[in-house]
Amino acid sequence: MSQVNTQQMGRFVAAGTKDNLSDAIGALAKLNALHILDYDGSEDGFSLGTPEPSSEEVGRALVKARSAASIIDFSGPESAVPTGPVRDSLSKELPNKIDDLLQAQSRIDELDNEISSMSEEQGSLEMVASLGLDIELLSGYDSLASFVGTVTDAPQFSNLEESPMVFNSKSGKHNLVAVFTKNDSSDEVSKSLESAGFESIPLPSGEGSPTERLSEAMKLMNDLVNERESLSEQVQEWVSENGEALACGLEVLERDHDVLTAPTRVAVSDHAFVIDGWLVMSRAEEVMNALKPFCLHTEASQFELVAGGGGHGHSDHDHHQEMPPIAYQERSTSKPMELLTDAVGRPAYGRIDPTIFMMFTYPLFFGMMLGDMAYGLITMGVGWMVIRNSGTNDMLMLGGKFLTYIGLGTLIFGYIYAEFAGWEIFLYDKLTYADGSYMKDSAGHYMYSENLSPVAFLANLYPFNLDHGYGPVADIGYGITLSFPFHRVGTHLEDLIVLTIYVGFFHILMGLAIGFRDILLYGNGHGGVGLVCAFFEKGTWMALLIGGWMFAYGFLGDNQGWLGAEEAEALMVPGAGIVIVSVVLLMWTLYKYHGVPFPINVGLAPIEAVGMMPTVISYVRLFAVGIVGVKIAETGNEKLFEPLAHILEDMAHASTMDFVSIPLLLLGWLAVQAFAWGLGVFSPNIHAARLHFVEWMRQYYDSSGEEFRPFGLKSKYVEVE
Repeated sequence: MSQVNTQQMGRFVAAGTKDNLSDAIGALAKLNALHILDYDGSEDGFSLGTPEPSSEEVGRALVKARSAASIIDFSGPESAVPTGPVRDSLSKELPNKIDDLLQAQSRIDELDNEISSMSEEQGSLEMVASLGLDIELLSGYDSLASFVGTVTDAPQFSNLEESPMVFNSKSGKHNLVAVFTKNDSSDEVSKSLESAGFESIPLPSGEGSPTERLSEAMKLMNDLVNERESLSEQVQEWVSENGEALACGLEVLERDHDVLTAPTRVAVSDHAFVIDGWLVMSRAEEVMNALKPFCLHTEASQFELVAGGGGHGHSDHDHHQEMPPIAYQERSTSKPMELLTDAVGRPAYGRIDPTIFMMFTYPLFFGMMLGDMAYGLITMGVGWMVIRNSGTNDMLMLGGKFLTYIGLGTLIFGYIYAEFAGWEIFLYDKLTYADGSYMKDSAGHYMYSENLSPVAFLANLYPFNLDHGYGPVADIGYGITLSFPFHRVGTHLEDLIVLTIYVGFFHILMGLAIGFRDILLYGNGHGGVGLVCAFFEKGTWMALLIGGWMFAYGFLGDNQGWLGAEEAEALMVPGAGIVIVSVVLLMWTLYKYHGVPFPINVGLAPIEAVGMMPTVISYVRLFAVGIVGVKIAETGNEKLFEPLAHILEDMAHASTMDFVSIPLLLLGWLAVQAFAWGLGVFSPNIHAARLHFVEWMRQYYDSSGEEFRPFGLKSKYVEVE
């Protein structure tokens, strides 16, 4: 099938005698081709299988390996290693090393608790040591009440008949008091202390001098800290020596555990087993040939999607079809864009896969917004670094390629816009006479100065006959003006706004056309299917979009395109007619295919129709987001780089303050550029994603597809046996 469709799926069933189940599962694990459907226990005489006896031993080893992996940061080898040495390690030294690591970490946890407790005790001892009283004298009296803590003001006890015994001291910034009074005066003393801002402190346990205890505590604390540091160093040494072995061993154990417990997903009887699942039809013969030695029966039947089946609407109660999981086509170049599709959800079976389209439109939209050669090169460089350091991590590899693609789009549009790091490559001023009038040559053309751009040397990248930065211009009609270079922050600002609206128009139209195709072939999810349904569901919106454009274009007129003002105005009446007819058809669509009561449609349909206008206008963000980014970089260039350049040009007359400001201006300019690039990567991605996920995909996309997850041995760090 083509790249715009997901792979053709088929239902697979295999059956055999129970004693061959382990061999059949082993063969499937090596194939990595069957999406197993877990048995639901609905058939008489069959039950879930039991795991292999060795699964318990593997499970215990796996739990330990996962525990070890959860407490350290480690990485696997950069390329897959053979299985043999990994299994040797698992059967010999690695389990003992894992035990050593777990014991060391357990002791570290104990030490952390002891250090925390000792730290609290040490703080308490430091406080009470300044009072000069032994620990046992601070509390524990029968006839006396004791109060030990800190105060903000000196406590006053003049209102008491008998003054309590008070000890004062200072510990750091704290004013410490110890007050002892008879039990019958404790309430009055407590109130006086509260007015002085009294807060009690925890008292150390035991007896003796707090100063001596503090010395012992500090020594013990030092021993605990030293022991912890030593153990932490041992853990780090363990990671450097065994981190890769743990990553490989963990992967092999997880593989083994999946295989050994796989019988619990299969239907078994006293003498037989049945394996049920989905596979990609292109591998059906391969799977059947691999299982024939272990199965008495194998069958693969291609899934045929029933048009209108799987519906959930009011008009479809009897046609529910179990849908297969979704497997993408085998891809290389466009595979990174699957990250975007998966972010929304995989397409329903039979529907168009948007991945290949986003391969072109996403970098296009991103490039239109960021559009700077310097930022494009930086983004590509970051992508290249991610790819280079991705190792066996497929997700990082795809992410790096994705950055490279959007960076390339930025570089291309930066070349079209003639922009580099916020500067325009072509900057010219008109020459003037003393009276302020512009100079002209003998032919009456304006005369210009030399190129004033700090990046004027990049003009050599444009091997064309450019008239002061302006090349060929094409007015292709209908308000569309193309030029090269396209100076978006200058002469062609309004042209860019018009172009973004046209981009939105055609992008939405393409989405509706895809939706038309899907409904024509497979239905609308409410039981409707076929040409008539597709026309009302999507054709009506396409007509509304085209009619709305005709009316808007005629209303605004055409001063520069192929059509004159009168011809443009002539589009208004037919455009308005198409819009009105489309709204009426939309009323019927809401009633017929969505079950909305007809009286409500009279008001709802016009509201829905008007919603198409902001959908298209939303694409103006392709202009607005980019201009904001350019202005941020341009401001940094004007306020920081240009003063820096003036100082460097006139170093002979530079003052001490100028020399001091050179590094400040340079760092400030680099910070602005870094901010402009960071914002440029973040913000355009958000808006490009919104235009695809919200504005475009909602015209056709059904994200109900389940990911195809074949059972098997997956290789990341260790080769498959």
